[in-house]
Amino acid sequence: MAATTPPPELGARAPDFDLAGVDGRRHTLASARGANGLVVMFLCNHCPYVKAIADKLPRDMEALKRDGIGAIAIMSNDPTDYPEDSFEHMAAFARDHRFGFPYVIDETQDVARAYGAVCTPDFFGYDRDLKLAYRGRLDDAGRSPKNGNARELVDAMRAVAQGRPAPATQHASIGCSIKWRRDPE
Repeated sequence: MAATTPPPELGARAPDFDLAGVDGRRHTLASARGANGLVVMFLCNHCPYVKAIADKLPRDMEALKRDGIGAIAIMSNDPTDYPEDSFEHMAAFARDHRFGFPYVIDETQDVARAYGAVCTPDFFGYDRDLKLAYRGRLDDAGRSPKNGNARELVDAMRAVAQGRPAPATQHASIGCSIKWRRDPE
């Protein structure tokens, strides 16, 4: 089922986390951030919306890294019902799409809840003080491009890296709803 992100609560502080990555290391908010900010992405492997942008992510996150913005991707889906989102498949997905940033698993789904993530992909852009400056889509690829697609996340986070505010107009991300664990009956 498709979902859209709610309006952002700009200025909210990034919740902390400590999650296992497909690279065999633990990743935290402190280890993922860059000097000028952080992009937190909620992704999964099976969602067609994520698959449509997966090859753009390394390019965009590398561009932001040069501007002092760190990046991390978090997978919060329940792999019990969605085996394609298992940790092993995450490692293959990251390798196949050449992720140059950590891809971590949120097994308890507590991190997704703390961030208020609702779909995959879901993007949160934080400034150097780790306050939310951007919550929206990666780009406007769903629109008919005349001169190429606007790279909304990259443009917003470059402004943040330079100490300017992200654009006031931010378009909601659209994707597959996060697959929450079912309560035991």
